[in-house]
Amino acid sequence: MHLWWPTPTLFIPLQYSLTPSTHAPPSLIFSLEFYPILFTFVFSHLMHCACSVNLNHFQAMVQQALDHSDLFSRRCIVVNGPVIIGAGPSGLAVGAGLRQQGVPFVILERADCIASLWKNKTYDRLKLHLPKQFCQLPFFPFPPNFPEYPSKYQFVDYLESYTKKFEINPRFNESVQSAKYDEVCGLWRVRTVVNDCEVEYICRWLVVATGENADKVVPAFEGIDEFGGHVMHACDYRSGEQYEGKKVLVVGCGNSGMEVCLDLCHHNAFPSMVVRSAVHVLPREIAGKSTFELATTLMKWLPLNMTDKILLILARITLGNLEKYGIKRPLMGPLELKNTIGKTPVLDIGALQKIKSGNIQIVPGIKKFSRGCVELVDGRNLDIDSVILATGYCSNVPSWLKESDLFSKEGMPTTSFPEGWKGKCGVYAVGFTRRGLSGASFDAIRVSQDIAKIWNQETRPLCHSFM
Repeated sequence: MHLWWPTPTLFIPLQYSLTPSTHAPPSLIFSLEFYPILFTFVFSHLMHCACSVNLNHFQAMVQQALDHSDLFSRRCIVVNGPVIIGAGPSGLAVGAGLRQQGVPFVILERADCIASLWKNKTYDRLKLHLPKQFCQLPFFPFPPNFPEYPSKYQFVDYLESYTKKFEINPRFNESVQSAKYDEVCGLWRVRTVVNDCEVEYICRWLVVATGENADKVVPAFEGIDEFGGHVMHACDYRSGEQYEGKKVLVVGCGNSGMEVCLDLCHHNAFPSMVVRSAVHVLPREIAGKSTFELATTLMKWLPLNMTDKILLILARITLGNLEKYGIKRPLMGPLELKNTIGKTPVLDIGALQKIKSGNIQIVPGIKKFSRGCVELVDGRNLDIDSVILATGYCSNVPSWLKESDLFSKEGMPTTSFPEGWKGKCGVYAVGFTRRGLSGASFDAIRVSQDIAKIWNQETRPLCHSFM
């Protein structure tokens, strides 16, 4: 089928295929400043074929578009398939699943590369905390020569290969400003900014794959502006080389805080780690076997609370009593705590030995900062040179996704795993399971299969009827 789409100066033939294809273009670009009536004709025919939206609804949508002049103030892209927000592991996994099933898609990424958190916001010594078989994405295992715990550089190389394998081409440097479901037409309208220009994507399905760790969390501290020393978030920390001989306060005792302290020790710095609340610390391996793998094996035969008790007994035998070093265990077991509020247990790779030897000092919460000094809640004052905030990350979904029942005000699915992956009106969530890469892969498969099922059912019969 051929349609004539006019430009301001001449007519250019615009051809689109009515038969779904893996190689079909995922989107068609229209300049809406001109010929809105012809746009109505093209837009309704294209999307009626591509998405099987009721034609009466689409006529209403077009009329609404004509009534709202803001639609014509920006470039508009009609996507023949889902729009995926985020080109991290979650978004890439959804893209691979859709590619496997012949569904076209568009991935939008605010950074200039895939997996920007892994590439640009992690410390140099980082390795995967779990064995590689629990971290690989769907349909593509890690290379056999990779170690059991790949480095961040190896993981990024793996993701680059994954992207090439499944011919995934994200649109980089596109920051999503808003995504809103248009109830009149039954479509999503996603507004982005790229090179200071606004773009609007119109699609049937929206996949939120920005994940749990989209934005850094920076708590406010009294007197921090008067401190005078260097303050940074852990996402900007690369190595302890520049901290040799300096006293560094690390705020946070999760995996990042522990590993930053360990790295500082390796570079002859003097770290103190703030431990405000109880935290579970487990050995990464027990008797040569991954603690995570052991836990998953036990969970096949035992209830969660029994598995937690076994893990804590083994941790006590392996690591000893940590309370005398200032580290208290929560009342809730490690797996139950992870499933309930998403707090991940620390998997020790050497920091505990430094704590026991006194190379890493454990201190309580912060009361306030002053010039070159921090006052703790127990009344002590410490002279420090720098502060590193290992205070974690949060979801940014509430800042741009409008009026969706799938997400809470904190930006996490309102329904817990394994049911929090699908919402109403064609919106999906991937990367919010609080179960790492394995949880993201699990949801990515379900999301891509669900979209592909609807896309194939609704598109092919319509397309054949138009031929």
